[in-house]
Amino acid sequence: MKVLFMISHPAHFHMFRNTIDNLKRDGHQTVVVIRPKDVLEQLTQNAGIPCYKVKNRPKRWGMLGLGIFLLEKTFEVSQIVKKEKPDMLIGSDGVLAFAGTLRRVPSFEWFEDDVNIIRLYANMFFPLYKNVVSPNVCDAGRWTKKKIGYDGYQKLAYLHPNCFKADEQVARRYVDIDKPYFILRFASLTAHHDQGVSGFTTEVAQYVIAQLQPHGKVYITSEKTLPPQFEQFRLQINPLDIHHVMSFATLYMGDSQSMAVEAAMLGVPGIRFNDFVGAKKISVLEELEHQYGLTFAIPSAQPQLLFAKIDELLAIPDLKLEWQQRRKRMLQDKIDVTAFYTWFIENYPESVKTMQQNPDFQKNFK
Repeated sequence: MKVLFMISHPAHFHMFRNTIDNLKRDGHQTVVVIRPKDVLEQLTQNAGIPCYKVKNRPKRWGMLGLGIFLLEKTFEVSQIVKKEKPDMLIGSDGVLAFAGTLRRVPSFEWFEDDVNIIRLYANMFFPLYKNVVSPNVCDAGRWTKKKIGYDGYQKLAYLHPNCFKADEQVARRYVDIDKPYFILRFASLTAHHDQGVSGFTTEVAQYVIAQLQPHGKVYITSEKTLPPQFEQFRLQINPLDIHHVMSFATLYMGDSQSMAVEAAMLGVPGIRFNDFVGAKKISVLEELEHQYGLTFAIPSAQPQLLFAKIDELLAIPDLKLEWQQRRKRMLQDKIDVTAFYTWFIENYPESVKTMQQNPDFQKNFK
């Protein structure tokens, strides 16, 4: 079997990396196509994964520009599909739906957003996908019959204990893990579902840094250009090592949705601060907050709540131990997601029938 993976976000590289390794181990061929974003190209290079690179194209001319972008990108990817002749197309990029239809290759969308958040994307692409694969907690809307649901989260595909063990020696290359430290993440918020969304301002970030410094060292990781006064806090790190450093952090906060989930997977207290909060319910983060108490959400219009929540968390005795216990409760309810992904791909199309007829089959991957 030959499988083509389309990867358009650093989190999706992490999500599929172990599955790709498993497929290769089992004698299958894999093809990786990336759309460079943030550190994605660096991640594939550092991991030694050869890949095709789709051109980055600037945003232009509103919906007309989007249409031109999709046509150009579809042509580029469909040419790769024609050359490589894969049996399946897998990813979280709508161009696969078009390319798969053109080349008559089954395509599959891996998603973790509710349809109401990605409505335009879903309306355009979901009708063309063979199936959509997502956590059970996510709402697939009118495409529920296409959905293959599982008890887990995408981030567990690389942060489940069966896949990831925090390495103290790796973390010590960058930070002193014997002392408290904090990670701030500033996302670019330029994805299709981020339109009109804002997060940390310079003023709020300055206040938070001043609030945290008496308690430990502050590190910033950022997709966007940092103001000069924040450069001293920038974490210079190989992107492959970020989860080792995050594992030993006292607290995470940022306007990134993805990193908030990653912190929760690792059992690190986290706060996300952006306009999604209160305006758009994100089922994965809602579950992590309200069912497991692993993360917190504060709207960017209410920075005083953010400052108060930081003080509240820092006052909790044995904060790290408490969050590891919460993480343990979450993991008891979830499956080994990479094992499930690998099985689903290797056993397609029978795996689709199995999951549709007996969803509890996934419990074999606990």
